[in-house]
Amino acid sequence: MTQPISTNTVNPALPRPANPPRPALVPGATFAEALDRAGRDAGVRFSSHAQKRMEVRDIRLDDTGLARLNDAVERAARHGGRQSLVLMDDLAFIVNVRDRLIVTALDGGSRKEGVFTQIDSVVLALEGDKS
Repeated sequence: MTQPISTNTVNPALPRPANPPRPALVPGATFAEALDRAGRDAGVRFSSHAQKRMEVRDIRLDDTGLARLNDAVERAARHGGRQSLVLMDDLAFIVNVRDRLIVTALDGGSRKEGVFTQIDSVVLALEGDKS
């Protein structure tokens, strides 16, 4: 009996790690990498579109801002929100609540007509608010 020929170039006899460790954030990391890590730490993630918008519009969130954003998303989830507009200071974020994913970010100058469509809830992320 002949052995079947394997086209797999990886040696199946060697164990494969389930999930290779992610490299630690190092000084000089890109803005997208910093946002991704911050989002994981805060419980929310940022889509690549949101990351680009934040970079272009020079929107930066410190730990307090990320905590406020995460709290707002948690409150939206508790009340059944699916696509929420989170208003925080002069910033606005459209969030896919189920996935905890920030879809886009706007600053005061980017809101155009002030009309937001395809959302089902609005959450005010007030400073110091933990309701």
